[in-house]
Amino acid sequence: MHKSQSPSLTSSPDVLIVGAGPAGLSMACALADAGIRSCVLEAAPLASLAAPAEDGREIALTHQGIAILKALGQWDEIPAEEKAPLRQAHVFNGQGEPGAQSFLGFDAQGSGGDLLGQLVANHWLRQVAYQGALRRGELIEIRAGQRVAGLSLGETQASVTLDSGETLSAPLAVAADSRFSATRRAAGIGAQMRDFGRSVLLCRLQHSQPNQGIALECFHYGHTLALLPLNGDRSSLVLTIAADQASEMMAWDEARFLAWVRIQVNGRLGDLSLAGPRHLYPLVATYAHRFATQRLALVGDAAVGMHPVTAHGYNFGLYSVELLARILDQAKKKGQDLGDAAVLQHYAAEHRRRTWTIYQGTNAVVRLFTDDRPAARLLRRGVIQAAQHLPPLKAAITAQLTGRRPGFLRQLQALRADLGR
Repeated sequence: MHKSQSPSLTSSPDVLIVGAGPAGLSMACALADAGIRSCVLEAAPLASLAAPAEDGREIALTHQGIAILKALGQWDEIPAEEKAPLRQAHVFNGQGEPGAQSFLGFDAQGSGGDLLGQLVANHWLRQVAYQGALRRGELIEIRAGQRVAGLSLGETQASVTLDSGETLSAPLAVAADSRFSATRRAAGIGAQMRDFGRSVLLCRLQHSQPNQGIALECFHYGHTLALLPLNGDRSSLVLTIAADQASEMMAWDEARFLAWVRIQVNGRLGDLSLAGPRHLYPLVATYAHRFATQRLALVGDAAVGMHPVTAHGYNFGLYSVELLARILDQAKKKGQDLGDAAVLQHYAAEHRRRTWTIYQGTNAVVRLFTDDRPAARLLRRGVIQAAQHLPPLKAAITAQLTGRRPGFLRQLQALRADLGR
């Protein structure tokens, strides 16, 4: 085996996938389960796919996201101790003394289970997706260390040119190369990109008091701080703050950083210590103008890159993988061209229907809860108080946290009825 790729396919691929992150590799797995051959192209070396590094990111998976991972055979490959239950979420507004703040609490009541979801480290999701692709090696070829230099979408084939000069062709290409997708751009597809001018600082904390599976989301004035519950009296700190402040805080020594965090969490969770390195990422949300065109489909963050304030980032990626694989499976059984624009439009319309409202709503919530003007502060308090006293609104938000979209629509109808009384 060449050090930069898995064994080659015995025949030409049906689909070229650009990007071997968890969405791209899961796409290849889902296609293989439908008998569709794919070749996955990735600029990073194979070693980084086989043994992905810990990157600080904890992924909150909804029930539907977990169901897709189970169908792909990935969920059971994640060790039980690496799955942390998310039982409740408490949302705080502003800063104040412990006990003086009102908060909005969510749990899984009415969701059919006792959990809002489960938290898994991103590097575990990457690893099980890669292992899943290896198990389907007769239908999946992985070519790592291969940078895409060009894309051509023709009448009958999508062609990708590598920086080595080699050209690969297939009836369909799939872009899974991040929210900053070069493949999307090469196809002439624009995107609504919202740069929040902020960065996300991530790290794991050890604490002396149990987190009880409760996520804390604190919309302080000037920054947002979340504590995501992990196993073993640990939590993941997710700090959203102005980019210049974030860079400065990365340079702080451990003692100074922990002293600041202790003040921000108001003594919650007891004594705190760092349980890993700090990581920093820019905060940009993305929504592609189109999810498909002739010979090309977008999945994962290349289609929708969410703000991390909700659990929907990778869940939306999994939804896109499951939906596109299902549509291509149906097309294959009917003898249709996998890259035909009409086939792909079915995928694009359904994925947009499922994601657009939540994407826009999330950005609206972020704008409100990061606006520190006096009028916005009053409105923030009003929203939390309203949700506390309007069960349909609270249930609607919980339905989104658990990925139960039909229930969300029913709850919105109930909310409108309540408001009309």
